[in-house]
Amino acid sequence: MQRLGKNLGGYFGEQINIIKVLREIRATAQGNGWTSETFHSADNIEWFALRRAARTPQSAVRIYISAGIHGDEPAGPLAALQLLRENQWPQHAEIFFCPCLNPTGFAQNTRANGQGIDLNRDYLHFESAEIRAHIAWLEKQPRFDFCLCMHEDWESHGFYVYELNPENKPSLAKAIVAGVAKVCPIDESEIIEGREAHGGIIRPNLEPHSRPQWPEAFWLISHKTRLSYTLEAPSDFPLGTRVDALVAGVNAALIGATISGGNP
Repeated sequence: MQRLGKNLGGYFGEQINIIKVLREIRATAQGNGWTSETFHSADNIEWFALRRAARTPQSAVRIYISAGIHGDEPAGPLAALQLLRENQWPQHAEIFFCPCLNPTGFAQNTRANGQGIDLNRDYLHFESAEIRAHIAWLEKQPRFDFCLCMHEDWESHGFYVYELNPENKPSLAKAIVAGVAKVCPIDESEIIEGREAHGGIIRPNLEPHSRPQWPEAFWLISHKTRLSYTLEAPSDFPLGTRVDALVAGVNAALIGATISGGNP
């Protein structure tokens, strides 16, 4: 599978009707027994989080999943919808799911929100109303065993994943890459985004407090978990392939947590 060659200097691929997608996400989730909570609203748009209770709460593993923080990365919300339609969740998994953190960005097909703020750099100073509301919701939730943030990269040659694992817990990164490799090429570059990579896995040195801007994963690793994965689908591949890659990555992580007894 080759790159499409259409994303030169930015994302110029497919767009989605985010309001329609979010409507379908919410209806599908509620039809499968999930609860829904609106944590922010503006301009007749609702930001909401979904929760699925564990079927075996005595051995529950808590997993947080997010998507759609950049409005030019449509595969994330579509992957959220696909995962909810498939409804293949481990019985012992308690899932907290934010399917789209930047709906106003999708309306304009821009990375930033409607005010021009990159929301995935706003988790230290909280300049945007959306992130202030998201943090307020997150602070009410329990700690998570691990987190999965679904993204795209228009420059990449294939799928890759960032792992933040400061306590060297058993890693899910190789399982994620192996799962994705069945449906999407892996970026085998030795340097990705200016960082050393091995087999599609980046393990950056974690120094959040030395960084002037925080992505969502930094806030999560500092406040809610000690194991975080940012899944990056390659935007210069067909949209269906990118969706399949993110779905496969999430499912591989869920399977890995199941095999490890919910304690990766």
